[in-house]
Amino acid sequence: MIRHRRAFCAGTAWSGVTALGLGIAPDAHAQFRPAHSHLVTVTPTRNDDPVTFQSDKVDYDDPAGRVTWTGNVQVWQGQRVMRADMMTYDRNTGVLAARGHVAMVQPDGTVVFSSYAEVTGNMRDGIMTKVSTLMAEDARMAANGMRRTGGKINDMSRAVYTACPVCEKDPSRPPFWQFRAWNATQDTEHGRIDFQDAWLEFFGVPVIYMPFFSMPDPSQKRKSGFLIPGITPHDRYMGTYFTIPYYWVIDDSSDLTAQLLIPTKTGPQIGVQYRKEFNFGTLRFRGAVADDRNKNNAYTNVLGQNVGHSSDHGIQGYGFLDWSMTLTKSWRAGASIKLASSADYMRDYRISGYGNDTLNSRVFLEGFGTGAYSRVETQMYQGLNRGVIHDSELPFALPYYQYSFLGQPDAWGGRFGLDTHDFYVYRPDGATDQRGELALHWDRPFRNSLGQKFLLQLRVDSMLYHAKNLNEQPNYYGHQGSAVQGQVQPTIGIKMNWPFLRSFAKGHGSQIFEPIAQIIYSPNTGNSANSLLPNEDSFSYEFTDSTLFSLNRWQGTDRLDSGLRANVGVHGSWVWNGHEVDVLVGQSYQQHIQRNMVPYSGLNHRISDVVGRIRAVPNRFFQFTARGRISPYTGKFNFGDALFSAGVSHFRINGGYVYGPTTPYYYYAEYGRNQNYRNSGPPVAYYEKTNEITGGASTYWRNWHASGFARRSLSRKEFVSLGGSVGFQNDCFGLDFMYIKQYTMIGGQSRNSSFLVTFTLKSIGSFGVK
Repeated sequence: MIRHRRAFCAGTAWSGVTALGLGIAPDAHAQFRPAHSHLVTVTPTRNDDPVTFQSDKVDYDDPAGRVTWTGNVQVWQGQRVMRADMMTYDRNTGVLAARGHVAMVQPDGTVVFSSYAEVTGNMRDGIMTKVSTLMAEDARMAANGMRRTGGKINDMSRAVYTACPVCEKDPSRPPFWQFRAWNATQDTEHGRIDFQDAWLEFFGVPVIYMPFFSMPDPSQKRKSGFLIPGITPHDRYMGTYFTIPYYWVIDDSSDLTAQLLIPTKTGPQIGVQYRKEFNFGTLRFRGAVADDRNKNNAYTNVLGQNVGHSSDHGIQGYGFLDWSMTLTKSWRAGASIKLASSADYMRDYRISGYGNDTLNSRVFLEGFGTGAYSRVETQMYQGLNRGVIHDSELPFALPYYQYSFLGQPDAWGGRFGLDTHDFYVYRPDGATDQRGELALHWDRPFRNSLGQKFLLQLRVDSMLYHAKNLNEQPNYYGHQGSAVQGQVQPTIGIKMNWPFLRSFAKGHGSQIFEPIAQIIYSPNTGNSANSLLPNEDSFSYEFTDSTLFSLNRWQGTDRLDSGLRANVGVHGSWVWNGHEVDVLVGQSYQQHIQRNMVPYSGLNHRISDVVGRIRAVPNRFFQFTARGRISPYTGKFNFGDALFSAGVSHFRINGGYVYGPTTPYYYYAEYGRNQNYRNSGPPVAYYEKTNEITGGASTYWRNWHASGFARRSLSRKEFVSLGGSVGFQNDCFGLDFMYIKQYTMIGGQSRNSSFLVTFTLKSIGSFGVK
């Protein structure tokens, strides 16, 4: 009992804790649990936490005031654990010395290994020799010696750091990369590691020298500080420019990144990115302010119009806000606001989104229910193609409302549905109109004893409009005053599928042969323009295999297919031993020719173009899909596209082709703007063919990957874009080279080539040069 009491006194003298909080088991065998390498949440170790020792053997030297533990020794206090082959505690100096396979587990999960250690003050101060540290993300540090102060600062001499795995066969072999520094300081309180007089080495060869380098501790997922700066040697509009970003952790749920951009050809820019997480939603904001000194020259656009000089320079800026919030289990709200002072500014400073036609902004409220969906939103747009898209002609939706309901099967086996799309559209320069809509539909599937599957569809569309300035875009009617118009159109359709199925090849395959026929009737409305009906949602008409059996082939409901028509088609499918062939061919017949049709719609005659689709997967190395539409009168293709992909496990190629006799983008660009256009039809640019081919290839082998692509316009005899990339990536390092060239003309300027070099060091970050 006396020896145990002396050991008890020695433990309390070293730890400074009360007698009730300390327990010693002289002959107990320890169970040591290694720390996890990922970030963990811990309770800070306090000075009054109890201290516990375990070992195979304990010896006491009372005259010298020394206690020695040997054999699988462990001592822990709170979240700190230390083990060694032998430990000696000197009561006179308060020093605990550990020898042989010393390992110390820190509260953040870090494990420090050493050959010899002396610690005092609850293991918060001390020295170590031949130190090796296992950190989060499998990062490692090693040093000849380390001094620990206050459990917060670790000063290391002759330090090396890497996140690459160590060679198991030859641990002395240099890792893929490492930082080698004369001195290093690890601040565990603030989560940073500073290196002085450091070299970045690859395979033990010094490559980059840095007098000083600071990085977050790998255990820190988010840490305030400067991020890796960027440099772009040459840019068409900014010249050579540098970026200096700073990351600020505001709290556990929000952060902010500020960036200073310094170009040589124009003025500087200051940008910020703010992120916030709520229990019920998220908030994102990105914006910047710059002194744009670029002045843009006049040019002639694709419509042959002269576009004057742009005055969009000086103090410029942009702001993008994205916000979403869950209100209840059934309702949520959100906003996406995108505003910029000018499209030229977005181009000059490479703001994400430039190259699109417009910046789209909206604020919405939506709800979900069993079979029901409701949404109300406001919309606004800002044009990004100077000289072609004018902001004064873009619409504002104030507001737009949508509701859809689909009921459960009723007593007759059908399902009732209801849809409405209502809006108020305002244009500073153009038509302004309001629409109220109600669409009711009832669908009833059934089949007979012959295996024929039928679908009966009943639908009533009703719309009421109030409009003014119909003589302006986008309608260009002759009526200049206000108008109140409406339409009610019932539609009935019945569709029959008659599939014939057979199995072959001893059950290893199947074949489906399926004739399809459909009859649709609705009153013939002819040309909706004669009724002064506005058109806001039916500018595009697509007659392909995907819309062959649709009741209405317009994208919206301002324009409706009408009259008596029949659609027929044949569908075939063959599947065997992993092979697949699927084919659909069809055609439409109509009693009345629709006057709302755009040129080359495929429905400008009583007998439509023939539409078809084929998908072939002959084996796992190749697949092919193609669609098309051919005129039965001229035998010419009016539309076609195709995609294919082929390759083996480490190499693959793909390609595509698209053809159309027109460029649909320009149909409404100038059509009807004046009397000459209304009489002559769309502008010349509309009749330029869309005829493009794309191709690409990609490969990867072990840690290497490469890819390339090209897109070429056959009608214009020039490339649209091309590029490629090649890179290397392993467990701790990545290097990528990327090249992209775009030939698209936007706002009178052609985009040029972009080169991007990016290398990544695990646990540190990525650095790129563009």
